[in-house]
Amino acid sequence: MDQDKKHAHITTLGSKPARLIDLINYQDCSVVSREIMTKKTGTITVFAFDEGQGLSEHTAPFDALVYLLEGEVEIVISGNPLRLKEGEIVIMPANQPHALKAIKKFKMLLTMIRS
Repeated sequence: MDQDKKHAHITTLGSKPARLIDLINYQDCSVVSREIMTKKTGTITVFAFDEGQGLSEHTAPFDALVYLLEGEVEIVISGNPLRLKEGEIVIMPANQPHALKAIKKFKMLLTMIRS
């Protein structure tokens, strides 16, 4: 896919207002993601997790901010479980193991910052 087509949705989003929660839809038994911005310094992605879905423990080499748009999620960071509800945020520090599991289906904005 050429770069113009790959990033066409970013240009479209940048030219008009959009509601984050409306940029992605749930799919049964799935985790869905939509990257809305990619730069050398980081990415911004919206996710939709169906109830019970998750991401297994992993690490990332840069800090990540999670903003919960709706629903409820358990995020475990370095063995510490946290429950987030709509409107709450948490920062997942670089190189710290973390995992996510949907307590209820949820949507989130993930902002990853490379340093």
